[in-house]
Amino acid sequence: MLFHSLEYALLLATVFVAYFALARWGVLRLLVLLAASYLFYAWWSPYYLVLIIGSSVLDYLVGGALHRSSDERRRRALLLVSLVGNLGLLATFKYFNFFADSVHIALTHLGVPAGRLHLDVVIPVGISFYTFQSLSYTIDIYRRKLEPVDGPLPFLVFVAFFPQLVAGPIVRAAEFLPQLRLDPRLSAVQGGRGLFWIGVGLAKKVVIADLLAVNLVDRVFEMPARYTSAELLCGVYGYALQIYCDFSAYSDIAIGSALLLGLSLPQNFDAPYRAVNLRDFWRRWHISLSTWLRDYLYISLGGSRGGPWKTYRNLILTMLLGGLWHGAGWTFVAWGALHGVGLAATRAFQRAAGDWQPAAPTARRLIHLFLVAVTFHYVCLGWVFFRAPSFATAWDVLRGLGALSGGTANVSPLLWALLGAGALTHLVPDRWVERGRDLVVWLPAPAQALLLAATVVAVRLARTTEVVPFIYFQF
Repeated sequence: MLFHSLEYALLLATVFVAYFALARWGVLRLLVLLAASYLFYAWWSPYYLVLIIGSSVLDYLVGGALHRSSDERRRRALLLVSLVGNLGLLATFKYFNFFADSVHIALTHLGVPAGRLHLDVVIPVGISFYTFQSLSYTIDIYRRKLEPVDGPLPFLVFVAFFPQLVAGPIVRAAEFLPQLRLDPRLSAVQGGRGLFWIGVGLAKKVVIADLLAVNLVDRVFEMPARYTSAELLCGVYGYALQIYCDFSAYSDIAIGSALLLGLSLPQNFDAPYRAVNLRDFWRRWHISLSTWLRDYLYISLGGSRGGPWKTYRNLILTMLLGGLWHGAGWTFVAWGALHGVGLAATRAFQRAAGDWQPAAPTARRLIHLFLVAVTFHYVCLGWVFFRAPSFATAWDVLRGLGALSGGTANVSPLLWALLGAGALTHLVPDRWVERGRDLVVWLPAPAQALLLAATVVAVRLARTTEVVPFIYFQF
């Protein structure tokens, strides 16, 4: 069930009515959310509901046992059960074939005869998101930063909450579970903001991301040899804008949908292509994942303790595993390595430079623009490996860029307009976005509904004939 489908609109409207009709009865309103969440997930494959329910039950039971136990050895064993259970799901469904194929290829190259093991399974949609979300609950209880939830129903809703179930934001139990205990109230401000973010998300996804994908990006990465260097550069820029507009659109619609139910989800994007370095980029891009990796992986590896070289090692290991989290492929590992090495280099440079800045305001502004440009193009280099189906394709794109051939005959006026619209998502000042949001909030409810309906109609008229799933559904 896609966010930009009629089915999702009907589901959200039905849940909205039922949820607030049962606002006084906590158990019943949570059952509405749970039933809607499981229906939303079962829309892709009802069989995989067993996985999300199993993961939820496991971590609910482990969390309670962790809280009751004072024996450190037993607590470590319980945490290991949660880790093995959740990461075992990922290893089986997402990574088994990848590692099995990699071993088979390596043995074949060494001349060692070996049979090929392969599981004929489809990766459950969103498995990387809900396993990380559920796992954070047991880790926080183990660290004694969180009290266990009172009863299984709120925890089942926390893991499966349908607006953010498939592609985030990754929510922490400490942020979300207390909201479920409160009687829901929908203020005019919340409702207006919810409709605003849903409208913005629909426009970014269907009008910009999907049209860029179908008319430019997919074609460039399918046959890069057919395009000039200038057209390849447009394709790389197009993918940078596509993945941002696509993924941030999912977060926008998820946040807006939750607001309509009186619930708050964390911000997940903050104009990442305005970052001045990679460290700044990861404070702005997929914020819920970057903070998860920082709190549960980077710090567990040692963080910045132990001197600069251990810090650099931990940064690189964290991003290598972060790359693998995104996809079972060596191109994703290469993407993670680029970001890990880039983050280590950024940290080393910051240690050496300290707080130095030129005194002249003009010089500071020029340096700022230079750093933004360098960071953006380094991120785009990573996107080449992230998007390319293989290393061979990635090298073809990079070689084509290095040929420095001109001409943009394959970039139509529509594509130039879409590239410009994608760039505007970062160039428009934040205060303009806030004013637009406040204007929608100020409008009476019928006018808000009419505006959203007009947005939906415009989006449907502008959409491509091909169905383009959200990019992060595959992760």
